[in-house]
Amino acid sequence: MAFWSAGPSRAKTPTAIEGLRARYNARFERMGPAPADISFTPDQMGPLHGEWARGAQSDPDRMILYFHGGGYVAGSPATHRALVGRLVEASGIAAFSLRYRLAPECPFPAAVRDGVDAYRALLSKGVCAHSIVLAGDEAGGGLAFAVALAIRNGGHAMPGAVAAMSPWADLSLSGHSLLASRKADNILGWETLFLCARNYLCKSNPGDAYASPAYASLRDFPPVMVHAGANEVLRDDASKLGDRAAEAGVSVSVEIYDGMGHLFQAESGRSEARASLARLGQFVRARCKAMAA
Repeated sequence: MAFWSAGPSRAKTPTAIEGLRARYNARFERMGPAPADISFTPDQMGPLHGEWARGAQSDPDRMILYFHGGGYVAGSPATHRALVGRLVEASGIAAFSLRYRLAPECPFPAAVRDGVDAYRALLSKGVCAHSIVLAGDEAGGGLAFAVALAIRNGGHAMPGAVAAMSPWADLSLSGHSLLASRKADNILGWETLFLCARNYLCKSNPGDAYASPAYASLRDFPPVMVHAGANEVLRDDASKLGDRAAEAGVSVSVEIYDGMGHLFQAESGRSEARASLARLGQFVRARCKAMAA
């Protein structure tokens, strides 16, 4: 049974949304500084803004289109430089971190539309679809799957792969881990997700596949990799995505890390964080094909 109500939300008042964003901004600080050998350069994809994260040895013929987390109400490429930079280091591939529109100012499906528009802008520049990997964390992880779904349904060429860290993929908040892990996960909780979902969805159905790709058919998807912590409230969201991929016959790897909480990759000192990013980097390199000369 989903924990959902369609009634009015106090979270839509300016004071409440500012408090919710402040809560997220405090969590973003645990990511620490960005890697010193990664450069960050502002750029645009059509009307959309973002920034490139590149290492000195980044492969120019492959790229990651990255969607930051923040419950669809907070975050930016700047808040996630450390995490994106470590993924660029691990993969050897540059990433474009998209500044997609946030709720409640721009509710669902604005973020999905921005993701698709950024992808189409890359294709219009002559970038080969199979040289792009969609990736993200938390809400951005769910968004990566929603964007891939929209790309498929729109008849566009699919990206080379989809990867996600602690994805939020079920905005109906029906996962058992939301309750089972509420004490173990001191980073993210049901209340925060509930407020974020109501700000993002407004009157939209939380079971809409573009909002909650855990309910979508992932047929014809490229290979998928999803990582989550065993102690986090979004553990079941990761498992649901794995189930949908397996049901569709898609190549999928879901890795649940024992003893880890939400987005443990943000804590660079953890051996599990390094192991997860190394695995994700290997996956991106293997599935992201270089553009033909």
